[in-house]
Amino acid sequence: MFDVILYQPEIPPNTGNIIRLCANTGVRLHLVKPLGFSLDDRQMRRAGLDYHEYATVKVHEDWVSCAADFSGKRIFAVSTKGSQRYDTNRYRVDDVFLFGPETRGLPADLLMQFPPERRIRLPMLAESRSLNLSNAAAVVIYEAWRQVDFADKLTRCQP
Repeated sequence: MFDVILYQPEIPPNTGNIIRLCANTGVRLHLVKPLGFSLDDRQMRRAGLDYHEYATVKVHEDWVSCAADFSGKRIFAVSTKGSQRYDTNRYRVDDVFLFGPETRGLPADLLMQFPPERRIRLPMLAESRSLNLSNAAAVVIYEAWRQVDFADKLTRCQP
């Protein structure tokens, strides 16, 4: 299935919500330090409810060690500065989605490590700043999962 990387996440409820998203979609979650909170943070646990045990979460000391884990895989950097709409790519089950910190997004030097077709964005109104991190992750993950026909996962809303 897919992997989601949160680069230096700052807000515990967003990470908790993404843990819940990952538990419900079979996506693996990776967190790149430094984190803006403790993994034991009450707000993060409450947002993730009791889904922590159903999600695979790995913490990486830095971007270099995290990126090494994905050698040979396609990483898509999700950013308001992305050059391509998120829905124009054809995703594969082993793709990886990288999201930046809530208050500043991915650093420019990190974003530029990816070719333009792997720098993706979600469309928004021109005067908008950004979507909530957990909402953006949900939009991207569900589009990618839809494209792979929900990767043989069972869902409660089958036709």
